Amino acid sequence: MSRLFRAYRLAAGGFFAYKAAALLVNALTFPRLRPRPTPAGPRVSLLVPARDEAHNLPRTLPGLLAQGAHEVLVLDDGSTDGTAQVARQLGVRVLPGRPLPGDWHGKPWACQQLARAATGDVLIFTDADVFWHPGALGAVLHELERSRADLLSVYPRQHNVTPGERLLTPLVDAVLLTLLPAPLLRLPHASAAAANGQLMAFRREAYQRVGGHALVRAELLEDVTFAARLKARGGRLALALGGPGVGVRMYRSYPESAAGFGKNAAAFHGRSRALLVASAAWHLAAYTLPWLLPARLPGVTWLRAAGLLERPAVNLVTGRRTPADLAEGLLGPVTPLLALPVYLRALRPRVSWKGRDYAQSGAE
Repeated sequence: MSRLFRAYRLAAGGFFAYKAAALLVNALTFPRLRPRPTPAGPRVSLLVPARDEAHNLPRTLPGLLAQGAHEVLVLDDGSTDGTAQVARQLGVRVLPGRPLPGDWHGKPWACQQLARAATGDVLIFTDADVFWHPGALGAVLHELERSRADLLSVYPRQHNVTPGERLLTPLVDAVLLTLLPAPLLRLPHASAAAANGQLMAFRREAYQRVGGHALVRAELLEDVTFAARLKARGGRLALALGGPGVGVRMYRSYPESAAGFGKNAAAFHGRSRALLVASAAWHLAAYTLPWLLPARLPGVTWLRAAGLLERPAVNLVTGRRTPADLAEGLLGPVTPLLALPVYLRALRPRVSWKGRDYAQSGAE
């Protein structure tokens, strides 16, 4: 057995051991929302930035309106598909978005406008594809109070319908739960931060203290960056899993997933081309290479098993427990190959999203 193989086996084994340990810690400690009645106070503004979301709003807005919030506002961010008309027909107050300033990105600008119009003591930004089931708002407010957080970000339970959207979309949960043990969030350092822009609940005072979304006005990965910068300024951060109360259907196909993840991958890797390439190569080595090596080599069978079991274990923790959810583990060996278009998109100097073109700062 060569030294190279021994080094590889040790590195890959350590990688999977760390991820398994992080997942176990999170299974025991990561907060999960439980549906609760909406309390009488504080006043809550539910804020929805929407750009070409006419297909999602009829499915998601009724649940949002039923939460009993002080107000629900939708900002129509230059849609061309009738988003504003659909939202008004559903009984929501619609704000027309102002033109995008040259030094802002689309979603932060939409959120900043919503915050200016909102009158609540708690500002909850939620994407148009997020499902709010009965008791969800009560659960969010309870966790916000229990954690004493200035920002509570929730990871909704994934609803993946077609085979194509199962290929990459569930990796959102895997990245969070196998790489960031929840207790690390208590550390004061800003690097110990994560967030999900699909649902971010702020105490208004804390949001205004840091300047609102102007804090991340030109960021593609605005959610994680906001959490880190708020924490760096003394803010308190908390995360939770959506459980049965909050769900999402992010993407509806494999190409849509690859495009969506590719938009954020460069920022997630510190806008470093070298780190992007190294990440792609390492995941091929950890998940795919064991299936190309002879099974008789010591440790190869264990590496194969680790790659197969990771995604089902993550799905169990998040509450995704149907046979189809658990069968996603079979994708383990090919997931790095399926993710290659994400890396290739992230390596480009510019990226397009929802009809807007952005420079990937630091990647040019």
